[in-house]
Amino acid sequence: MADVPSWAGEEDAPFWQGVACGELRVQSCARCRRLRFPPRPFCPLCCSPESAWQPMSGRGTLWSYVIVHPPLVAPFAELAPYNVIVVALEEDPAIRMVGNLLAEPHGPINKVKPDQIRIGARVKAVFSEGPGGLRLPRWIYE
Repeated sequence: MADVPSWAGEEDAPFWQGVACGELRVQSCARCRRLRFPPRPFCPLCCSPESAWQPMSGRGTLWSYVIVHPPLVAPFAELAPYNVIVVALEEDPAIRMVGNLLAEPHGPINKVKPDQIRIGARVKAVFSEGPGGLRLPRWIYE
């Protein structure tokens, strides 16, 4: 599938296709409509194996964060220290996504200083290139 990382599986390929198009998508149950992320083969509520993918607004609330220092994942080592945030999505705050808080939409992941990160702040998704050219969902203040 185009724009899907080689390591992605059948369950999460629609997520990565959305990211490639600049759209945040979340899997939902085709029977009970419950949103679920990360994607799973069965609904945790009604056990249905049928699912669909829903576009999200890309808006949420900064729920938590860490500042990463060495040791690191090799492709990010030269950027340390940098933030990794957890965002609760507007559509369902139980759905949380991990990414980086950026100072500007296509900026580097190490430009927001730790004292500028505010738990509870409104954020919105942006899509920028990560290591190896992979497009990733990241976040900026709304």
